[in-house]
Amino acid sequence: MIKIGKYKLNTKQQFLDKVDALGTAIDEDGNEYPTHEHVIVELGHEVLEDAVYGVNEETGEFELISEAVFSDKYLVDILWRNLEEDEDGIIDHPYGWKSYSVEVEENGMHSFLGLDYQSLKF
Repeated sequence: MIKIGKYKLNTKQQFLDKVDALGTAIDEDGNEYPTHEHVIVELGHEVLEDAVYGVNEETGEFELISEAVFSDKYLVDILWRNLEEDEDGIIDHPYGWKSYSVEVEENGMHSFLGLDYQSLKF
């Protein structure tokens, strides 16, 4: 069974800590690797306002008029694989993720290989 979750976390470090809590191990060369099967896509900071570009009337050059504005929140999409059902047969977000879950229309800005978020969300 797979589920898709979309999350808005407070910081990238919070995201990294939560991913580490999903399980990691160290190989014989000292490299850390995940022990879970989930597919995680970091979308980064949400764009609140797009950058604006235009032509400088004096020089005729194309230039940046105003910088993009980004949220301080960190966006992540996760394709959860093989989550266990609770005693009532319900599959829910892993511990600590649900409170950062967000709802989006349609598939949002990202989808997993064309999988439909609306039919696979929690």
